[in-house]
Amino acid sequence: MRIALGVEYDGTPFCGWQSQPTRCGVQDALELAIANIAQQPIRIHAAGRTDTGVHALLQIVHFDTDVIRSDNAWVRGVNAYLPSTIRVLWSKLVNDDFHARFSATRRCYEYLLVNAPVAPAILNAKAGWYHQPLDFAAMKEATTYFLGQHDFSAFRASECQAKSPIRTMYEASVNSYGNKVVFQFVANAFLQHQVRNMIGALIYIGKGKYLPNHIETLLAQKNRKLSPPTFSADGLYLSGVEYDPMWGLPNQRQHINLI
Repeated sequence: MRIALGVEYDGTPFCGWQSQPTRCGVQDALELAIANIAQQPIRIHAAGRTDTGVHALLQIVHFDTDVIRSDNAWVRGVNAYLPSTIRVLWSKLVNDDFHARFSATRRCYEYLLVNAPVAPAILNAKAGWYHQPLDFAAMKEATTYFLGQHDFSAFRASECQAKSPIRTMYEASVNSYGNKVVFQFVANAFLQHQVRNMIGALIYIGKGKYLPNHIETLLAQKNRKLSPPTFSADGLYLSGVEYDPMWGLPNQRQHINLI
């Protein structure tokens, strides 16, 4: 049988999502916890990999097992074996045709930025930080140029292994809440470091280095070396993964809560 899980995690103590020989990945901790409940080795598959320091408000994973357990066991039982920085939010028995990665139709990311003279203490590693005043209106206008289907080579890490740089951006927005800024992006998929590279470009526009339509220039140039630097991973959150309703999954998207 195939089980899907909704998972939340703080990426700070881990070396990213993917399993590593040193067992420092989020995947390593989650597989070990599930194996304790299943009483057999478990291999999980995720909707997407997050880098070192990146958090998840809602990551979707699945695994196969012939062991029958209740949803409560796959949630509360697994959580009892997890570090406090990872939590299973829900469990769902799914058809064997479901795949956390390949069945996904959209991925959602949010980025929390603190724009203040002094770096935040409480939000250390949970938010990005920029010390100089930013032009919020300019950044808001600039996000609109990301919408639609584009070659995102200018925002792709040099080590990215994706076969194609073409992605479709369905949502791109920025909203301010006092000295906090929340960026939201929804696409069919993302390239390695794509969101952090887009944030880096938006910061340059916000500080007046470029006009908002410079995003069009960067997209047309298709050259990562001509784009602004990659921004910090601290404030980046995988906020959800969307699937066809036919799979009957519970909530598939969360949001950064500033209250």
